[in-house]
Amino acid sequence: MNSINCNGKLIDLSVPIVMGILNVTPDSFYDGGKNNSIEASFAKAEEMIRDGAAIIDIGGMSSRPGAKIISQEEEMGRVLPIIELIKAKYPDQVISIDTVHGAVAKSAIDAGASIINDISAGSIDPTIIEVAIEKRVPYILMHMQGKPVDMQECPSYENVVMDILTFLKHKVHNLRKAGLVDIIIDLGFGFGKTVEQNYELLKSLSIYRILDCPMLAGLSRKSMIYNALDITAEESLNGTTALHMVALQNGAKILRAHDVKEAMQVIKLYKLIG
Repeated sequence: MNSINCNGKLIDLSVPIVMGILNVTPDSFYDGGKNNSIEASFAKAEEMIRDGAAIIDIGGMSSRPGAKIISQEEEMGRVLPIIELIKAKYPDQVISIDTVHGAVAKSAIDAGASIINDISAGSIDPTIIEVAIEKRVPYILMHMQGKPVDMQECPSYENVVMDILTFLKHKVHNLRKAGLVDIIIDLGFGFGKTVEQNYELLKSLSIYRILDCPMLAGLSRKSMIYNALDITAEESLNGTTALHMVALQNGAKILRAHDVKEAMQVIKLYKLIG
């Protein structure tokens, strides 16, 4: 699958693209509070658009380890104003809503978003699947063991690569049977996985091509990098860049990144050697 349909706008995935992360939360693991005002959020969005982000992924609830689910009303209050502002100035910009709630997804799409990014694979609020089908928007299906509040307490798999493949295969089959056309898969690096399991998944990423869905790699500045290197998230750009190249070489089509310019540079170099 080399393209996705975002409310009539086709995004070509024959060449990898970057999804820029815009967290409008006070408590995200890396940029919590940095974009916690409409002015700061919009300035960051403009920077990512200038740097080449094909998609801006807007989230109003932190999914860092230990985070709790917030109310839909609070989440909508954070995400809807910035979606509307971006679409007013950049009407062609593709926006993704990062949420686990069907009502938030529906409101965000009505405000201008055209992709749903759901870390829960519909397990927290099954109506989010109904919204994706009704609105005919691409759905990012991510694997997570447990919930953010407890996912890192004791991740356990019989075989992490095959267990997640089985999970995604079953979910993709059911979503397609329900009428969902554009499905993007995300292995959920850092969501209920140990550092070693994350690297086993990255090394085996090409296996998931069998699902015939575009793959998104969410590696940016995560603990699998900074814990392995004994550094901080703020110091993890170099490690992120290294893993982005590995992900591209193993079949990733979308890099979800805090640092759009640097991710775009990786793609440019990948095209020269790919």
